[in-house]
Amino acid sequence: MAHPTTAVLCTDLGFEWADGTVVLDGFHLAVGPGRTGLIGLNGAGKSTLLRLIAGELTPATGTVHISGEFGYLPQDLTLDTAQRVDEALGIRAAREALHAIESGDTDERHFTAIGEDWDVEERARATLDKLGLGRLDLDRTTGELSGGEAVLLQLAALLLRRPDVLLLDEPTNNLDRHARSLLYQAVESWPGVMVIVSHDRELLQHVDQIAELRDGTVTWYGGNFAAYERTVAAQQETAERLVRVAEADVQRQQRDLIEARTKLARSASYGKKRSVQRNDPKIFAGKFKRQAEETAGRVKGMHTDRLAEAKERLTAAEEAVRDDAEIRIDLPRTFVPPGRTVLHLDRVRLPYGAYADLELRGPERIALVGRNGAGKTTLLRTIAGELAPSAGEIGVPVPVRYLPQRLDLLDDGRSVAENVKAYAPGAGDNAIRARLARFQFRGARAEQLAGTLSGGERFRAALAALLLADPPPQLLLLDEPTNSLDLASVRQLTQALAGYQGALIVASHDVPFLRGIGITRWLELDGELRTVDTP
Repeated sequence: MAHPTTAVLCTDLGFEWADGTVVLDGFHLAVGPGRTGLIGLNGAGKSTLLRLIAGELTPATGTVHISGEFGYLPQDLTLDTAQRVDEALGIRAAREALHAIESGDTDERHFTAIGEDWDVEERARATLDKLGLGRLDLDRTTGELSGGEAVLLQLAALLLRRPDVLLLDEPTNNLDRHARSLLYQAVESWPGVMVIVSHDRELLQHVDQIAELRDGTVTWYGGNFAAYERTVAAQQETAERLVRVAEADVQRQQRDLIEARTKLARSASYGKKRSVQRNDPKIFAGKFKRQAEETAGRVKGMHTDRLAEAKERLTAAEEAVRDDAEIRIDLPRTFVPPGRTVLHLDRVRLPYGAYADLELRGPERIALVGRNGAGKTTLLRTIAGELAPSAGEIGVPVPVRYLPQRLDLLDDGRSVAENVKAYAPGAGDNAIRARLARFQFRGARAEQLAGTLSGGERFRAALAALLLADPPPQLLLLDEPTNSLDLASVRQLTQALAGYQGALIVASHDVPFLRGIGITRWLELDGELRTVDTP
């Protein structure tokens, strides 16, 4: 039975996909009051867990209990484009009843439809305004909304319902910087229970506790994401110190065992020699030999047991150290001298009408920011040569590579190694494999088909293909690279870019990531391209 303060209770939960892949087995979770950030590596089962809690999936075993009403915002949100805004908000029937009563129709069914919600329109408009959607007409259809606006509209619908428990799955994925700030405020002011699956570090700064799903179990950390990082860093420092202590103990026990064996061998040789010199009777010689062997066995057993125990302690210490593989690469062929022109935009007019002037020299790192729909992707595609400008001149005198949001540059039917080789046809198979190993694609992983990769793995493979290309890029364009990446993958991307020595333009709303990769200039696209201060 759920504790009075438990809002969500999962007991002995089990779930597997149709192909037999086990996601959860004997899983337990108890979520209490406040805002909980649910984090974990890609593939850990976070979204699946949220779908199980929301009733979208049925567990094979176990139960899910939610105290009160719940609302759920899925990651892959689809809206009926013919639907009206008030219908998407779930208030159309109440509005129509309210208007009917105002027109003099006193039918009982109108009062039933309204219930106690006489200020439904005022609340709806206030909620929309709070989320930056105040311009929306309640009678218009949702067909003209952007992806980010659709997310905010669905969130507004949930806030209007005022559920006891709110479940959000990657709510900031399609939101621009301004929309994200509005969502952060909504999360901060939420009075009920909230469970948020997210890789957005800024969003996770607004939670009360972190629940990390790892290897099928949840570990709880009090405080926001910054507190979580401090705790994990301290734990890892302790774990790594214990590994060093355990390694030293194993080496010491190995030395002791070798020394004991050497001493016993010498003692046995000396005893045999003395027995021969004394001309001991065979019966006594045999007795002495058995006694020596028994003593040797006990001594060897003692040291062997100590060594085995030391190895067990080492294994336990190593298991406590997180194995979120790091990327360490050196890409000297991407080097750009400081004064070299990398990109020149002269009054370039983009297909939708915005203008861009830009001179980029040397290994600068540019952050391209702006609202959704401002044309950031269009600008990157124009620089990459995928789109022609409506006017102006573009000069890109260095090799350029573009990584789109869709990651569709990989051939799903080919292996990771084959995809990378397609970008560097002159490189030998051994060279390709050696380079891929630095991107954590070792052995059989390099032969894995691109179509079977997880989101984080697919991004890493695509990035490897571009950075290892021939010729290597001296201008790299990245479009929202951290979308849908788990926190470990974002860290790996940051590490990979540390080895990149060329110029970089990154369109992103992820300010902590941008700061982490050493941005040198911030540009905002809003009708025209202009330099802005660091956020």
